[in-house]
Amino acid sequence: MTLATGRPKDTTPRHAKAAVAHALRNASYEILPFKSTEEKVLAHVPQDVALTVTTTEAKGLGPTIALTTALSGRGYQVAPHLAARLVRDQSHLTDIVHELRDSGVDQVFCVGGDAAEPVGAFPDALTLLRGIRETGHHFTSVGIGGYPEGHGLISDELIERALEAKAPYATHVITQLCFDAATTVRWARTAHARGVRLPVRVGIPGAVGRQKLIRVSAGLGLGQSARFLKKQQNMLWRFFLPGGYSPDKLIEKLTPAFAQDTNSLAGFHVFTFNDLDSTEAWRQAWLARLS
Repeated sequence: MTLATGRPKDTTPRHAKAAVAHALRNASYEILPFKSTEEKVLAHVPQDVALTVTTTEAKGLGPTIALTTALSGRGYQVAPHLAARLVRDQSHLTDIVHELRDSGVDQVFCVGGDAAEPVGAFPDALTLLRGIRETGHHFTSVGIGGYPEGHGLISDELIERALEAKAPYATHVITQLCFDAATTVRWARTAHARGVRLPVRVGIPGAVGRQKLIRVSAGLGLGQSARFLKKQQNMLWRFFLPGGYSPDKLIEKLTPAFAQDTNSLAGFHVFTFNDLDSTEAWRQAWLARLS
């Protein structure tokens, strides 16, 4: 059915739109620990937007922890990505937890990391989560990763079992980027049916242009960039379309799922690639549209 103007009638349930508006209003942003990042956050990101700071093998955990504590001191809610394969041992982990506590940081996001070999006792996110629990940690928010399109090195069954094993240590799940809404929703339903009822923040791209993506990739370092490119081939060709990639259609296709109780979709996690000014302007435009 169409309106007199020929435009298709919007049949999206009102409560689904409200849920998406809430998800965008409370979206979290993922940022990269570059020298200019703190200045860009202060200039363009409201303090009510939660942040996560990535970790790269090339730079190690140091820049991630430093930016996390700096932004926390500025009033932001920030979670560092703690890459298990970059943590040496329980003593090193305890030092990290204490440093974050002393800086007022009460959130973390735990990942295995992309290092080819672990530097010490933690080969994956599950062992790191167990180590964090042993510290008697103070964290009120502990995120873990979800993989709607699977993992290149681990079978789908094993990665889903790992999610089930990690869930008791966590407060929420953040998915990797997936450009197919149906795949994300199908994965969320499967996780929900398997007993993982943690709220899921869906990873979506920010308003990122091609030139920005090229600069970010170069800034990661040659080895890290090569792995990034290999892992994100599906994403990259979309970004390199004329004008770059807009996440609008992805959000539109995800909207109905936010009204369903067969999954745990609860929010958005925006991969900004540090293009913070355009991403925040895009988010505000969506909120105005949904108001």
